[in-house]
Amino acid sequence: MIDPRAIVHPDAKIADDVWVGPFAVIEENVEIGSGSKIYAHTIIKGPTIIGKNNKIFQFASVGEDCQDLKYAGEATWLKIGDNNTIREGCTIHRGTVQDNGETVIGNNNLLMAYVHVAHDCIIGNHCILSNNAALAGHVKLGDSVLLGGFAVVHQFCQIGSYSMMRGMSALFMDLPAYVMASGSPAKASGMNFEGMRRQGWSSEKINLLRKAYKTVYRSGLMVSDALLILNKMAKDSSEIKLFAESIKNSKRGIIR
Repeated sequence: MIDPRAIVHPDAKIADDVWVGPFAVIEENVEIGSGSKIYAHTIIKGPTIIGKNNKIFQFASVGEDCQDLKYAGEATWLKIGDNNTIREGCTIHRGTVQDNGETVIGNNNLLMAYVHVAHDCIIGNHCILSNNAALAGHVKLGDSVLLGGFAVVHQFCQIGSYSMMRGMSALFMDLPAYVMASGSPAKASGMNFEGMRRQGWSSEKINLLRKAYKTVYRSGLMVSDALLILNKMAKDSSEIKLFAESIKNSKRGIIR
């Protein structure tokens, strides 16, 4: 399953059924789980752990040293879950000791061509990062996040689950769960209610989220006062609870 033209370090731990294409380079301290495919000219550097059934396409650079000038060669990690697709030319860097020492990508994510994931980023599950989207260091994404093409995210920003950034947007503050962002600097432009309908969400659930959005973004209330209302609404809704927690846990402040 390993092309004879590939270069694989003898200490790399690769499951027996992993397919490795020609001219791929897999260095030491790399683990690759069953069912994965590593296409031609891919470079994987360790320490990196890659789970099962991942596809990494040609010319991707995975697990490289980060670009943080404070990095001094410490042993840091990249951890990738299962069923991810990493397309051509993506760059994914390991973590730094200034954070938790690891970059983490969850399960069932799609990173389209030329996406950049910097050091210490954490990406949840079922996220889609469109072509040329770029995450600076220490960025955190929840689950089912969608970033449009050429979207960029400032370091230390947090992006809540089910949120969306339109293409060419630049995010400098935190993006709460469910909220759509657009522009540079990015501003809130509603919630992805149409996407919710396509996923079969009930009208009651959608209307409650609409009310929650208006409480934060249309009522003129301070965020702290809006959170008091959301906390009451969250008693009957896990979706409102997630929305409220993504605002409460913001460290950079939320976009408005």
